Formats: sequence, C-alpha cells, structure tokens
Amino acid sequence: MVAETSLIPDPQALFDDAPCGLIVTREDGSILRANKTFCTWIGWENPDLQGRRFQDLLTMGGRIFHQTHWSPLIQMQGSVSEVKLDLVRRDKALIPMLLNGVRQQHESGVVYQLALFCTTDRDKYERELLKARQLAEGLLANKVAAETALSQAQMELNEAYEKAQRRALFAEQMVAIVSHDLKNPLTAIKMAAEMLGRKMPDGREKLMLSHIGSSTDRAHRMIADLLDFASARVGRGISVSPSVIDLHSVVAQSVAELRVAFPDVAIEHQSVGWGDVELDADRMQQIIGNLVANSAAYGDQKRPITVISTLDANRASISVHNFGPAIAESARAKLFEPMTRGSDQDDHVRSVGLGLFIVREIVTAHAGDISVHSTADDGTTFKVNFPRREQ
Repeated sequence: MVAETSLIPDPQALFDDAPCGLIVTREDGSILRANKTFCTWIGWENPDLQGRRFQDLLTMGGRIFHQTHWSPLIQMQGSVSEVKLDLVRRDKALIPMLLNGVRQQHESGVVYQLALFCTTDRDKYERELLKARQLAEGLLANKVAAETALSQAQMELNEAYEKAQRRALFAEQMVAIVSHDLKNPLTAIKMAAEMLGRKMPDGREKLMLSHIGSSTDRAHRMIADLLDFASARVGRGISVSPSVIDLHSVVAQSVAELRVAFPDVAIEHQSVGWGDVELDADRMQQIIGNLVANSAAYGDQKRPITVISTLDANRASISVHNFGPAIAESARAKLFEPMTRGSDQDDHVRSVGLGLFIVREIVTAHAGDISVHSTADDGTTFKVNFPRREQ
C-alpha cells in the first residue's frame, strides 16, 4: 500500500504537470493560479499571469462571448462544459481551446476552476474530415448525375432501338409481301417463255427465251431467299418439314438441276454410306443450290465443284468444295450474316448476299451445324452436318 502511494505525485506536481491547462480565478476573472502546462501554451510565466483577468487573454469575439454567455451561465448553473474559444498567445498567435469550468464557493469567496484543452490537432482532424466529407459528397453528386445521365441515355437508346425495330419489322414485312406477290407474275413469264420456246424453231429468238427462263429461275431463287430471310428476321425462323428421304438421291437430283442452271461449271457428285435420313428434301436442295451458287460465284470455274453426301451411323452430311482463292480469316466471322458477300465484283451468278445466311438458318432448324475450311492450296469446303436418328 505504501509502495502504491509513493507512485502518486504530490498535489502540486499533479496540478502543474497535468495534461491540460488548469487555472483558478476570482469571480471577476482575475487569475490566482495557473499550471505549467497552461503557461507553456500561452507563452507567459506564472507570475506574469497572476492578477491578469482570464478574459483579457481572449480575442475580442471571445470576450464578448464570455461576457454575454458563459460567464452568466456558470454563475447561474455552477458549471460550463466544452466551451470553444481562442486564446491569444504572448506572440499574438491564436490557440483554439476547449474550456470546462466549475464555480466553487469558499469562506474567503467565490473561485472559478477552469480546465482548458488545446484543440489544434483536433481542429486539423475535423477540417480534414470535413474536406473528406465534402469530397465524398461531391463524388456522390457526380455519381448520381452520371447515373441520371446514363439512365436518360439508356431510355433514349431504348426508344431509338424500339423505333428501329419497328421500322425493320415493317421493312421485312414489306419485303415478304412484295416478294410473295412477285412470284405470280414471274411464274406467268416463265410459263409464257416455255410455251413460246416449244413453238419456236432453233435460233436467236429461242436462245433469248431460254435466257428469260434462266433469269426467271434466278429471280425465283432470290425471292425464295428473301421470303426465308424475312421469316427468320421477324422471329419465326425458317420452317422445315422433315420426312424420311434417300439423301443421295435428293442430292443427285439437285446436282442434275444445277448442271442445267450453271452450264459453264462442272459439278460432280460423290456419295458415301447408305440408308435413309429424316430431313426436309426441299430444304436440302435449297442448301445445295445456295452452296453451289456460292462456289460458282467465287471459285475457279475452270475446275470442278464437288458435292459429297455422306451417311454414317450418327450423322448425315453434305459438303460442297471448290477451288479458288481462300476466304480471308477476317471475313469468316461474318460470312453467314445477311447481306454479306465474298467479293464486290458483279456477276450474273451472284445474289444479294443471303445464300449462306439461309443455309445456316436451315441447318439450325434441323439442329445441325455448318463449318467452312478454306486455304489457297486446298480450296474452300462448306460442310453441313445433321444428327441421324433411329427410323
């Protein structure tokens, strides 16, 4: 117990070395006593402070506040706490402080016991905290403004997209309507040309009628592609009607018809495997026709186009190969997109660029896949695969 008591400084040391400024004043503010901590902060020696009034150490604003607020308050309720004020150092610098005080009644009179805490570091921290808060509020305001602008832009983009969708849908519907309505007059033209060709002897006029028939067939193919394109684009997809077919026979028939349509190109057919498969025969002919037309347009017409139909236990496939320039790697990513052509050159065998798109949509409708392999040495091969189911 004696040892613990020896650790406690004497009252004078406790007063002088306290971690805050301690002052004892009369009721009129005259300083009776000040500790070393306060003297160090204020820059005055203790003898210099004795007899001076505490309020004389304040700024003008502090003196007014002392007279009008905290002095009446401590007289009335006996204490004040956390009063913020600035003291003037001896060198005229200002020291922000926080004051706590109590009023004590003694036999010899009334004294004020004041404790002052220097708030320089605290004020600095509060200023930094305020700056950080203002910065955060500014960033939040910017974020809200950016989100508002983004939301507005998104609304405008959605409106523009909806308008574009409506216009595209209208345009595709018009294409479908016009394409459908063109089939009847084209059919009439073809029938009239065939009838005149049968009655007319061989010669220039009959050759012209043959060209009319070929052009009409080509127009029919283009219209069919446009109708399929419009159907796919409006979300209905290309319709298929699978049935059990002899794939090799269907491909052979299509190749025979294409030899007539492309008399300047040698078209060969090879078959591998045997059996039947469940596919849409008309759509298979459409695939072969589009792939052969593409090969005739971009391949080497002096070398043959080879069509191979293959049947094995798990799948059926059709491949169309041609020699000629390789398809650029950069062009393959968009090769099956509509309105895409492998060349800007014009030719009577080229169309509006829907052939490969139609082929892909037909293959997709059959749950199949399509691939392309193209090199300068080996040429270009388009291959479509279909799953082969048990019959």
